[in-house]
Amino acid sequence: MIRNVHERVINAPIESLGALLDGLGQKDDRLWPSQSWTPMVLDRPLAVGADGGHGVIRYYVSEYEPGRRVRFTFRPRTGIIGAHELSLDTLDDERTRIRHILIGRTRGAMRLLFPAVVEPLHDAVVEDLLDNAEREATGSVARPASWSPRVRVLRRLTGDR
Repeated sequence: MIRNVHERVINAPIESLGALLDGLGQKDDRLWPSQSWTPMVLDRPLAVGADGGHGVIRYYVSEYEPGRRVRFTFRPRTGIIGAHELSLDTLDDERTRIRHILIGRTRGAMRLLFPAVVEPLHDAVVEDLLDNAEREATGSVARPASWSPRVRVLRRLTGDR
């Protein structure tokens, strides 16, 4: 069973981060780290039923609360039975927690690929996404993420940007 959690507290009101969340998968998406990674692309604006993914990782929007939370359920061919979710929680008037959770079970080749390849790349993408959220909401990133040597090698091997 996979339970992979990333979160960050950002010194900004939830409304500023909610606007970023609502733009996921669109041409003007400022949250997804498309400058460094394969873009997230959805077939329509963020809403339940929107279909898409990033690269070979395919999913659809199964739950959506505008400005607060989106859950993507993996397509069976991805090899993960489960979902990943991005949510925002108000801590006070000027602080918001942004959290990404991936919960699921792997099957087939993904049983080997997830721990060896997918998880380290996933972790790097999510940390870059959190950097984007912080930068967009505050103008800077207090502690920017950096890629490990393993992630750098995997990116070269997989041909990701």
